[in-house]
Amino acid sequence: MSNMENEEMYEADLISLEDEDGNEYEFEILDEIDYKDGHYYALMPLFDMPEEGISSDSTYMIFEAVEDENGEQQLAEIEDDDLLDEIAEIFEANFDAEEENLQ
Repeated sequence: MSNMENEEMYEADLISLEDEDGNEYEFEILDEIDYKDGHYYALMPLFDMPEEGISSDSTYMIFEAVEDENGEQQLAEIEDDDLLDEIAEIFEANFDAEEENLQ
């Protein structure tokens, strides 16, 4: 199967997130992992926000799945920088392995 056929068969997994001001943003789910006691997502924004340093072609963001007070799943930013670094390393290794498999 050629790369062109692979690209045509690829269908992005999309998710919309709402910020505290009610603004909705769309992301592509690049990967998700379970690590320690949490579940984490690597999301690529499908929008640009130059003032925040967010570019849809070069940025991915990591969020943790948490439950709110109503028991509903929410995605939250990770406050612990060391944990964020550990998780980013895992996602980067996954991305590298996936890229090698495509070649």
